Amino acid sequence: MPDKNLISMGSKSFEDLKKINEYGAEYWSAREVQPLLGYTQWRRFEDAIKRAITSCKQSGNTSENHFAGTGKMVDIGSGSSREVTDYNLSRFACYLIAQNGDPRKPEIANAQKYFAIQARRQEISDAVASDVERLELRKQTAEEFKALSGAAREAGVHDKMFGIFHDAGYKGMYGGMGRNAIKQFKGIPEKESLLDRMNTTELAANQFRMTQTRDKLACERIRDQQTAIRTHEKVGKEVRDAIKRIGGTSPENLPPAEHIKLVKKRVKSVPPKLKLDEKDAKGLAGSSEEE
Repeated sequence: MPDKNLISMGSKSFEDLKKINEYGAEYWSAREVQPLLGYTQWRRFEDAIKRAITSCKQSGNTSENHFAGTGKMVDIGSGSSREVTDYNLSRFACYLIAQNGDPRKPEIANAQKYFAIQARRQEISDAVASDVERLELRKQTAEEFKALSGAAREAGVHDKMFGIFHDAGYKGMYGGMGRNAIKQFKGIPEKESLLDRMNTTELAANQFRMTQTRDKLACERIRDQQTAIRTHEKVGKEVRDAIKRIGGTSPENLPPAEHIKLVKKRVKSVPPKLKLDEKDAKGLAGSSEEE
């Protein structure tokens, strides 16, 4: 059964790109992983790799077991080819690269969620894995909220109108209800953040609304406050309509989830796995060495 959390690009997923080396260890080509993580320039991706190598050392693991410099032949036209720099990456290396990326990039956000869950699955129950997914989405939604606010400012929305701008998106998506009305409808205390009480499904839908609004404001070069507000409401309505078309539950009818602070506390009670177990620590060296 395919994993719904796999990061992918078209028909190619992260797992599709996996290779096995002479030691029986799985690895990925950095050049092939690059587009999946949203990098168009090798120079910038190599910078991310170098940051990940530093992070690997700081976590107490041997970087050479996870990042191996190599070469890759690429076509340059007219039947010619040349060698370019590449790296063989272990699964842990790919995880570190994603963790050191910009979560506002949808590819990075997706990869961070995927690897955060995969990295914990061997040590925690499925229930806590679900908590990790919700925490990752909550963090990404907070980042997207900030990015959308910045886009709104560029589109001409004044600071004192930010509440109305953000409420417009909620009204479009929640059948005319703004943030306070949604909280009242769901029985969420006034002092609590609405986003903190959303489950994974509701968070993902709202994150999508924010990213699509931000892109639309930029693509249409909107520079008028009222137009920006109407645009946010329109995108919210379109997201609501999409949920209806696929037979999903309207967001206002999703019950409030456990407060995110309690989820964070529960996940923190599970000791983090900073030091890899022996098999994973060997990374690219595999497990074919004599014991």
